[in-house]
Amino acid sequence: MNAEARIRRMTAVDVDAAVALAAALPAAPQWALAAYVAALDPAMRPMRVTLAAETVDGELAGFAVASFVPPEAELESIAVAAAYQRQGIARRLFAGLARELAAAGVTGILLEVRVSNAAALATYRALGFEQAGVRRNYYAEPDEDAVLMRRGIP
Repeated sequence: MNAEARIRRMTAVDVDAAVALAAALPAAPQWALAAYVAALDPAMRPMRVTLAAETVDGELAGFAVASFVPPEAELESIAVAAAYQRQGIARRLFAGLARELAAAGVTGILLEVRVSNAAALATYRALGFEQAGVRRNYYAEPDEDAVLMRRGIP
C-alpha cells in the first residue's frame, strides 16, 4: 500500500477506527473506547497530544498519543496499521508529536515497551530513544518486563 498520508489532529470521528486498528495489532496497547475519548478531551489532565495519519482515501493508517506535564511527556501509544508499516508513518507521527510537545515546553519524552517487542524497540531506537532502565514484571498477560526508553526533544 502507498504510505501517502497526512498527519493531523485526531478527532472523535477517528475513535472507532483507532480502536479497531489497535485491536488488529497484538503488540499495541488495547485501550477501551472511553480511553480514546478521554485522550481527546482538552479538559482532561494530564494534557495530551493526539495525532492521526489519514490516507488519501480517508482511512486511518495510524495514530499517536502522548501525555505531558512540561517538561516531561510520555508516549502512551503509537500504532500503524499492518498494511502501512515500514513506510515512514510512525516516524512522521512522532515528528508531529515532537513539534507539538516542544511548542508546549516539553524537553524530554519517555515510554515503556515490552522487552519482547523487537519491532517496536527497533523503531524507537531509530527515532532516537535510548534505554533508560527496565521495569520488572511491568506487563501482565503475559507477565513481562518493560524497557524504559527516553529521548530529548530539541
